[in-house]
Amino acid sequence: MSIKFTLSALEARIIGCLIEKQITTPDQYPLSINALTNACNQKSNRDPVLNLAEAEVQQLIDALVRKHLMIERRGFGSRVAKYQHCFCNTEFSGLKFTLQELAIVCELLVRGPQTPGELRTRAARMTPFVDSGDVESALAALAARAEGALVVQLPREPGRRDSRYAQLFTGPPAEAAATGHAPEP
Repeated sequence: MSIKFTLSALEARIIGCLIEKQITTPDQYPLSINALTNACNQKSNRDPVLNLAEAEVQQLIDALVRKHLMIERRGFGSRVAKYQHCFCNTEFSGLKFTLQELAIVCELLVRGPQTPGELRTRAARMTPFVDSGDVESALAALAARAEGALVVQLPREPGRRDSRYAQLFTGPPAEAAATGHAPEP
């Protein structure tokens, strides 16, 4: 079984931001459209840095709701709609991740391809990693899932010591497709 949906780059940013905020600021999760827009446009821990308008974010939310990857929540007495993901680790999703896998997927969704060292440093704010072996084990598990690979190792770039990894929720990355390193469907 393979992934039954493909995300656009902006949908991936939305999902990644929701996962990140669910882990790092659980008291403020689910997010209002204003908070989600701010999370998407955050200047730190994002690549590329975006400048989305609330109307654009609402269109993306609507598309993700249609794909059953997001839901709207309204609390008692709340006049503001809040949104949460149904992407993974919920009763509505078949995708289940360990905390380390979830942190890595989140980082790949909000920052794009990264080396294991970069992932260890950046994902550590969401869950602890003892060493780079923890990251490499989680990446190997994500690449060898029974339902199909969710990450792919990219060819090592000249001048870099380590290869980067990319998520496959938005399809095969251009770097992998150009060099033939994309996983088999």
